[in-house]
Amino acid sequence: MTDFKVITSKENSLIKFISALQTSAKRRQENGAFVLEGLRICSDARENGIRFDKLIISDSAAEKYAEDIRIFSENSEECYKLPDSLFKKISDTASPQGIIAVAKMTKKNITEIDRNGRYIALENLADPSNLGAVARTAEAFGVSGIILSGDGCDPYSPKSLRASMGTLLRMPVFIFNDFARELCESGLKTFACVVDKDAKNISEIKFSDGCALIIGNEANGITDETKAVADCLITIPMIGKAESLNAAVAASVSMWEMMK
Repeated sequence: MTDFKVITSKENSLIKFISALQTSAKRRQENGAFVLEGLRICSDARENGIRFDKLIISDSAAEKYAEDIRIFSENSEECYKLPDSLFKKISDTASPQGIIAVAKMTKKNITEIDRNGRYIALENLADPSNLGAVARTAEAFGVSGIILSGDGCDPYSPKSLRASMGTLLRMPVFIFNDFARELCESGLKTFACVVDKDAKNISEIKFSDGCALIIGNEANGITDETKAVADCLITIPMIGKAESLNAAVAASVSMWEMMK
Protein backbone atom coordinates (compact mmCIF):
# COMPACT_ATOMS: atom_id res chain seq x y z
CA MET A 1 0.00 0.00 0.00
CA THR A 2 1.15 3.55 -0.78
CA ASP A 3 2.62 5.48 2.15
CA PHE A 4 0.32 8.12 3.64
CA LYS A 5 1.69 11.54 4.50
CA VAL A 6 0.28 12.86 7.77
CA ILE A 7 -1.21 16.37 7.93
CA THR A 8 -2.18 17.91 11.26
CA SER A 9 -2.45 21.64 10.56
CA LYS A 10 -5.54 23.39 9.19
CA GLU A 11 -3.16 25.92 7.59
CA ASN A 12 -1.68 23.26 5.32
CA SER A 13 -2.03 24.18 1.63
CA LEU A 14 -3.75 20.88 0.80
CA ILE A 15 -6.46 21.55 3.40
CA LYS A 16 -7.13 24.95 1.85
CA PHE A 17 -7.11 23.44 -1.64
CA ILE A 18 -9.68 20.74 -0.78
CA SER A 19 -11.91 23.27 0.98
CA ALA A 20 -11.84 25.51 -2.10
CA LEU A 21 -12.75 22.63 -4.42
CA GLN A 22 -15.61 21.63 -2.15
CA THR A 23 -17.19 25.08 -2.12
CA SER A 24 -16.27 26.89 -5.34
CA ALA A 25 -17.25 26.01 -8.92
CA LYS A 26 -14.78 28.66 -10.08
CA ARG A 27 -11.90 26.97 -8.25
CA ARG A 28 -12.92 23.59 -9.66
CA GLN A 29 -12.84 25.02 -13.18
CA GLU A 30 -9.55 26.85 -12.61
CA ASN A 31 -7.86 23.69 -11.37
CA GLY A 32 -9.69 21.25 -13.62
CA ALA A 33 -10.30 19.12 -10.54
CA PHE A 34 -13.15 18.04 -8.30
CA VAL A 35 -13.76 16.23 -5.02
CA LEU A 36 -15.27 12.80 -4.50
CA GLU A 37 -16.37 12.15 -0.94
CA GLY A 38 -17.49 8.88 0.57
CA LEU A 39 -16.85 5.18 0.10
CA ARG A 40 -19.51 4.50 -2.51
CA ILE A 41 -18.81 7.37 -4.88
CA CYS A 42 -15.05 6.80 -4.70
CA SER A 43 -15.63 3.12 -5.51
CA ASP A 44 -17.89 4.05 -8.45
CA ALA A 45 -15.26 6.44 -9.76
CA ARG A 46 -12.43 3.91 -9.53
CA GLU A 47 -14.53 1.21 -11.18
CA ASN A 48 -15.24 3.61 -14.04
CA GLY A 49 -11.56 4.18 -14.70
CA ILE A 50 -11.16 7.50 -12.88
CA ARG A 51 -7.71 7.79 -11.36
CA PHE A 52 -7.23 9.87 -8.22
CA ASP A 53 -4.71 12.66 -8.01
CA LYS A 54 -5.02 12.65 -4.22
CA LEU A 55 -6.56 10.41 -1.59
CA ILE A 56 -7.29 11.91 1.83
CA ILE A 57 -8.51 9.76 4.71
CA SER A 58 -9.19 10.21 8.41
CA ASP A 59 -7.56 8.21 11.18
CA SER A 60 -10.78 6.35 11.97
CA ALA A 61 -11.45 5.55 8.29
CA ALA A 62 -7.99 4.01 8.02
CA GLU A 63 -9.11 1.35 10.50
CA LYS A 64 -12.77 1.02 9.50
CA TYR A 65 -12.27 0.77 5.72
CA ALA A 66 -8.75 -0.63 5.60
CA GLU A 67 -9.18 -2.90 2.55
CA ASP A 68 -11.11 -0.31 0.51
CA ILE A 69 -8.50 2.31 1.32
CA ARG A 70 -5.73 -0.05 0.26
CA ILE A 71 -7.44 -0.39 -3.13
CA PHE A 72 -8.00 3.37 -3.41
CA SER A 73 -4.37 4.08 -2.50
CA GLU A 74 -3.19 1.95 -5.42
CA ASN A 75 -5.38 4.14 -7.67
CA SER A 76 -3.93 7.39 -6.28
CA GLU A 77 -0.90 9.51 -7.08
CA GLU A 78 -0.61 10.92 -3.53
CA CYS A 79 -2.10 9.76 -0.22
CA TYR A 80 -2.68 11.71 2.99
CA LYS A 81 -4.04 10.94 6.45
CA LEU A 82 -5.67 13.47 8.80
CA PRO A 83 -6.94 13.48 12.37
CA ASP A 84 -10.74 13.07 12.43
CA SER A 85 -11.21 16.62 13.73
CA LEU A 86 -9.26 18.10 10.80
CA PHE A 87 -10.98 15.89 8.25
CA LYS A 88 -14.36 17.26 9.36
CA LYS A 89 -13.20 20.74 8.37
CA ILE A 90 -12.82 19.74 4.73
CA SER A 91 -15.85 17.44 4.56
CA ASP A 92 -19.05 18.49 2.82
CA THR A 93 -21.21 16.09 4.83
CA ALA A 94 -22.56 16.21 8.36
CA SER A 95 -21.29 12.73 9.21
CA PRO A 96 -18.22 12.11 7.05
CA GLN A 97 -17.01 8.58 6.36
CA GLY A 98 -13.46 9.87 6.29
CA ILE A 99 -12.65 9.28 2.61
CA ILE A 100 -12.02 12.01 0.02
CA ALA A 101 -10.46 11.71 -3.41
CA VAL A 102 -9.48 14.46 -5.85
CA ALA A 103 -9.79 13.70 -9.55
CA LYS A 104 -9.29 15.56 -12.81
CA MET A 105 -12.29 16.74 -14.83
CA THR A 106 -12.84 15.04 -18.16
CA LYS A 107 -13.94 17.59 -20.75
CA LYS A 108 -16.06 16.26 -23.60
CA ASN A 109 -16.05 18.07 -26.93
CA ILE A 110 -19.10 18.63 -29.10
CA THR A 111 -17.48 16.44 -31.75
CA GLU A 112 -17.93 13.48 -29.38
CA ILE A 113 -21.72 13.74 -29.59
CA ASP A 114 -23.16 10.57 -31.08
CA ARG A 115 -25.22 11.81 -34.04
CA ASN A 116 -27.39 8.70 -33.67
CA GLY A 117 -27.86 9.10 -29.93
CA ARG A 118 -30.73 10.42 -27.83
CA TYR A 119 -29.85 13.11 -25.29
CA ILE A 120 -31.39 15.13 -22.49
CA ALA A 121 -30.35 18.81 -22.61
CA LEU A 122 -30.79 20.94 -19.48
CA GLU A 123 -30.72 24.72 -19.80
CA ASN A 124 -29.89 26.75 -16.69
CA LEU A 125 -30.99 24.00 -14.31
CA ALA A 126 -30.27 25.48 -10.88
CA ASP A 127 -30.91 22.72 -8.32
CA PRO A 128 -28.23 20.00 -7.95
CA SER A 129 -30.91 17.66 -6.60
CA ASN A 130 -32.85 18.01 -9.85
CA LEU A 131 -29.70 17.43 -11.89
CA GLY A 132 -28.97 14.29 -9.90
CA ALA A 133 -32.53 13.00 -10.32
CA VAL A 134 -32.49 13.66 -14.07
CA ALA A 135 -29.11 11.94 -14.44
CA ARG A 136 -30.28 8.82 -12.60
CA THR A 137 -33.43 8.59 -14.70
CA ALA A 138 -31.46 9.17 -17.90
CA GLU A 139 -29.13 6.31 -17.06
CA ALA A 140 -32.04 4.03 -16.16
CA PHE A 141 -33.81 4.73 -19.47
CA GLY A 142 -30.69 4.30 -21.59
CA VAL A 143 -30.30 7.94 -22.68
CA SER A 144 -27.04 8.50 -24.57
CA GLY A 145 -25.83 11.43 -22.48
CA ILE A 146 -26.56 14.71 -20.74
CA ILE A 147 -26.02 18.18 -22.22
CA LEU A 148 -25.78 21.08 -19.76
CA SER A 149 -25.64 24.83 -20.24
CA GLY A 150 -22.53 26.46 -18.82
CA ASP A 151 -24.50 28.70 -16.47
CA GLY A 152 -26.49 25.89 -14.86
CA CYS A 153 -25.55 23.99 -11.70
CA ASP A 154 -22.12 22.40 -11.69
CA PRO A 155 -22.17 18.62 -12.35
CA TYR A 156 -18.90 18.38 -10.40
CA SER A 157 -20.27 19.97 -7.22
CA PRO A 158 -20.46 17.66 -4.19
CA LYS A 159 -24.26 18.03 -4.05
CA SER A 160 -24.70 17.14 -7.73
CA LEU A 161 -22.44 14.10 -7.47
CA ARG A 162 -24.19 12.84 -4.33
CA ALA A 163 -27.66 13.41 -5.79
CA SER A 164 -26.75 11.48 -8.94
CA MET A 165 -25.50 8.48 -6.92
CA GLY A 166 -22.45 8.33 -9.17
CA THR A 167 -24.38 8.55 -12.46
CA LEU A 168 -22.64 11.80 -13.45
CA LEU A 169 -19.36 9.88 -13.34
CA ARG A 170 -20.66 7.13 -15.62
CA MET A 171 -22.67 8.95 -18.27
CA PRO A 172 -21.25 11.25 -20.97
CA VAL A 173 -21.80 14.86 -19.83
CA PHE A 174 -21.34 17.77 -22.26
CA ILE A 175 -21.23 21.40 -21.16
CA PHE A 176 -22.31 23.96 -23.78
CA ASN A 177 -21.32 27.48 -22.77
CA ASP A 178 -23.17 28.90 -25.78
CA PHE A 179 -26.14 26.60 -25.31
CA ALA A 180 -28.43 27.53 -28.20
CA ARG A 181 -25.66 27.85 -30.78
CA GLU A 182 -23.90 24.63 -29.79
CA LEU A 183 -27.17 22.69 -29.81
CA CYS A 184 -27.63 23.86 -33.40
CA GLU A 185 -24.12 22.72 -34.25
CA SER A 186 -24.52 19.34 -32.53
CA GLY A 187 -26.33 17.76 -35.47
CA LEU A 188 -29.18 16.64 -33.21
CA LYS A 189 -32.86 17.34 -33.84
CA THR A 190 -34.03 19.34 -30.83
CA PHE A 191 -37.35 19.18 -29.00
CA ALA A 192 -37.98 21.96 -26.48
CA CYS A 193 -40.37 21.03 -23.68
CA VAL A 194 -42.56 24.07 -22.90
CA VAL A 195 -45.80 24.99 -21.15
CA ASP A 196 -47.74 26.13 -24.22
CA LYS A 197 -51.12 24.93 -25.44
CA ASP A 198 -49.99 25.56 -29.03
CA ALA A 199 -46.99 23.24 -28.73
CA LYS A 200 -47.25 19.65 -29.98
CA ASN A 201 -48.45 16.97 -27.58
CA ILE A 202 -45.36 14.95 -26.60
CA SER A 203 -47.29 11.68 -26.79
CA GLU A 204 -47.89 12.30 -30.48
CA ILE A 205 -44.21 12.82 -31.30
CA LYS A 206 -42.31 10.01 -32.99
CA PHE A 207 -38.75 10.38 -31.76
CA SER A 208 -35.96 8.99 -33.88
CA ASP A 209 -32.23 8.56 -33.33
CA GLY A 210 -30.16 11.72 -33.35
CA CYS A 211 -32.27 13.93 -31.10
CA ALA A 212 -32.19 15.93 -27.88
CA LEU A 213 -34.94 16.86 -25.44
CA ILE A 214 -34.53 20.30 -23.88
CA ILE A 215 -35.72 21.04 -20.33
CA GLY A 216 -35.40 24.53 -18.91
CA ASN A 217 -34.79 26.31 -15.63
CA GLU A 218 -37.04 25.43 -12.69
CA ALA A 219 -38.54 28.93 -12.45
CA ASN A 220 -38.18 30.39 -15.94
CA GLY A 221 -38.21 27.44 -18.31
CA ILE A 222 -36.34 27.49 -21.61
CA THR A 223 -34.91 30.79 -22.84
CA ASP A 224 -36.42 32.53 -25.87
CA GLU A 225 -33.14 32.12 -27.71
CA THR A 226 -33.20 28.35 -27.31
CA LYS A 227 -36.90 28.12 -28.18
CA ALA A 228 -36.17 30.03 -31.38
CA VAL A 229 -33.58 27.53 -32.58
CA ALA A 230 -35.39 24.36 -31.45
CA ASP A 231 -36.71 22.17 -34.25
CA CYS A 232 -39.96 21.48 -32.42
CA LEU A 233 -41.81 22.81 -29.36
CA ILE A 234 -43.50 20.05 -27.38
CA THR A 235 -45.62 20.00 -24.22
CA ILE A 236 -46.79 17.47 -21.66
CA PRO A 237 -50.59 17.67 -21.53
CA MET A 238 -52.07 18.08 -18.04
CA ILE A 239 -55.74 17.74 -17.14
CA GLY A 240 -55.44 18.79 -13.49
CA LYS A 241 -55.09 22.29 -12.06
CA ALA A 242 -51.30 22.24 -11.90
CA GLU A 243 -49.80 24.69 -14.40
CA SER A 244 -46.41 23.03 -14.68
CA LEU A 245 -44.28 20.12 -13.48
CA ASN A 246 -41.07 20.04 -11.48
CA ALA A 247 -38.11 20.11 -13.88
CA ALA A 248 -36.92 16.64 -12.88
CA VAL A 249 -40.43 15.20 -13.27
CA ALA A 250 -40.90 16.87 -16.66
CA ALA A 251 -37.55 15.50 -17.76
CA SER A 252 -38.47 11.99 -16.59
CA VAL A 253 -41.80 11.98 -18.45
CA SER A 254 -40.14 13.40 -21.56
CA MET A 255 -37.29 10.90 -21.51
CA TRP A 256 -39.74 8.03 -21.13
CA GLU A 257 -41.56 9.23 -24.26
CA MET A 258 -38.29 9.68 -26.13
CA MET A 259 -36.90 6.24 -25.25
CA LYS A 260 -39.99 4.02 -25.24
